[in-house]
Amino acid sequence: MKEIPAGSWVLVHSIILEPEQRAPQVPADTKKVPLEMWVKGYLEKAALPGDSVTVKTFTGRMVTGKLVEANPAYNHSFGFVPELQRIGGELRAMLAESAGAGKGSKSDG
Repeated sequence: MKEIPAGSWVLVHSIILEPEQRAPQVPADTKKVPLEMWVKGYLEKAALPGDSVTVKTFTGRMVTGKLVEANPAYNHSFGFVPELQRIGGELRAMLAESAGAGKGSKSDG
């Protein structure tokens, strides 16, 4: 295994609650598994995958967990989201409209 240098963008994992620690109102199928946390951040010190490490997130939080991988990809499992398919075009239209509203509005001040 290759050591991952400090400052690398990494993924860490930790168990927040074991199944027996889950709240009583949690559905039965959910209670059977631990509550897990997966966080991406910048590695504070060089380490090997599997080591316990601390990362600094984009928001500045310091989080400790088991080092999973360097340069993790952004993936989601939400399936097809129609709203996300349209949003790019809608945003471009809004920006174009906003830019058009600004034309000719210079003051002669």
